[in-house]
Amino acid sequence: MRAIEGKEIKERIKALCLEANFFLRADVFAALREAQVQEENKLAKLALSEIVKNAQIAREQKKPICQDTGHVTIFLEVGNEVHIVTDDLKMEINQGVSEAYIEGNLRKSIVTDPLFSRKNTLNNTPPSIYFENVPGEKIKITVFPKGGGSDNASSLKMLKPSDGLDGFKKFVLEEVKKNAPFACPPLVVGIGVGGSFDSVGILAKKALLEPLGRVNQDKKLQRLEEEILKEINQLGIGPNALGGKVTALAVHIRCFPTHMASLPVALNLSCHALRSARTIL
Repeated sequence: MRAIEGKEIKERIKALCLEANFFLRADVFAALREAQVQEENKLAKLALSEIVKNAQIAREQKKPICQDTGHVTIFLEVGNEVHIVTDDLKMEINQGVSEAYIEGNLRKSIVTDPLFSRKNTLNNTPPSIYFENVPGEKIKITVFPKGGGSDNASSLKMLKPSDGLDGFKKFVLEEVKKNAPFACPPLVVGIGVGGSFDSVGILAKKALLEPLGRVNQDKKLQRLEEEILKEINQLGIGPNALGGKVTALAVHIRCFPTHMASLPVALNLSCHALRSARTIL
């Protein structure tokens, strides 16, 4: 059994919050540079140039890529041979987020009560935390700060099995067409299919964490991702909704077994500043 101090997890989460907000993921940056080459619309091409320049300045000056530094989602994959030494792990995690957002001068966007007072917590906590028990003696920590604009552009629908593949594609394309202009494209489209009402959104969010350019091991899903990406980029929405051929950089689909009476589908759209950071303890 390997012991890992809760304070070490706190420090790693603090560092990951800063890394994710200051340094755009290398795969996303490369995809944006490639989009500059592909794009033919002059105004859209200029927008992509400014997006790339912004990411470069953020990296060099250690400034936020976007003023909306997001709601933080944290995924912890904890090995079954790990003993976490702490009285309160959630407290340690919250402290890591709080210190990062206060000391890093990152915008605090979380309000305590969604319906009534909507009072700011002033430290961007609490984050959403998801634990998964896995084999081994390590902990994988993924920090995913996501802006409100792109999350607001996401959607979920409990399709009927009879809707089938055609109904799935229709829902995805209609929702992207309706919501993409408000999510600061070019987007990455994370799609979750299956599971249940409460889990399909997590599938979609996890899909955004997959490396851009990865090949889906399920060949049928790979073809479907390519087909949907092509159709999205034929919508003509383009970077910053200025028109053009690059509305989305990638489409990632994650599936999970579901009830025979159900076909849950969730879309989680990212903005062009798809930010996440990961480490292994």
